[in-house]
Amino acid sequence: MSLLAAGVFLCLSGWVSIYVYLCNTNGSRGYEWNCRLVTLLHGLLACSFTAYIGYIDGPWPFTHPGTKNSPLQTFTMMLSLGYFLFDMAWCVYFRTEGPVMLAHHTMSILGILLVLWLGESGIEGCSVLFGTEITNPVLQTRWFLREVGRHETLLGDLVDVTFVVLFVFMRVFVGGWMLHCELSSPRPTFVVKCGGVALYAMSWVFMVDIVNFTIKKTKKKHQRWKAQQALPAVVSNGLKGKTD
Repeated sequence: MSLLAAGVFLCLSGWVSIYVYLCNTNGSRGYEWNCRLVTLLHGLLACSFTAYIGYIDGPWPFTHPGTKNSPLQTFTMMLSLGYFLFDMAWCVYFRTEGPVMLAHHTMSILGILLVLWLGESGIEGCSVLFGTEITNPVLQTRWFLREVGRHETLLGDLVDVTFVVLFVFMRVFVGGWMLHCELSSPRPTFVVKCGGVALYAMSWVFMVDIVNFTIKKTKKKHQRWKAQQALPAVVSNGLKGKTD
């Protein structure tokens, strides 16, 4: 356990060091910009490691939940735990996130700690990491586009659609399948199963926000389209460019 604690501390120190380096070399962009660069890096690394674990290294998470943690699974979860501790502290200090996101970070931290402490169910933990972090690069791209004033473009629309489709598919459908396999298997402990239910419920909380966002954006696009359609009629009636 002391080796695990030391590993998590080293990972946390690594994320903090990357953030400090970015702030020193890219200070003109601000603290949140650099923090989101760290978040993007974590998302890419977490997806790469967990994809390799699930599809190549094994075991297959839908048929072998509750198995012993492999060294690679342990390393990946320590890496992500260090990041979540960093990001949680950053969000609390700068007060940038609401209670839902803080609750999500808290559940992620507790879930990874539980899996590391038990020494099993690492394959489920890595699968959850893959499902949650696969949308991370898209989400950060959306934020960067908004910051540089390019969100209200075709590229911004494509990023939004990609995020919604990925979230619904991975969090709701694949996540629901993973939860079913977890609950129906006799291997995972009861507390791990409870954690799976809690994380899946959190996905539905986010899903409500995404549905509201989609409805709002669709209405906004429709209103803009109607305004554009009405403009030619105004011009044809001679109401544009009239001078005395």
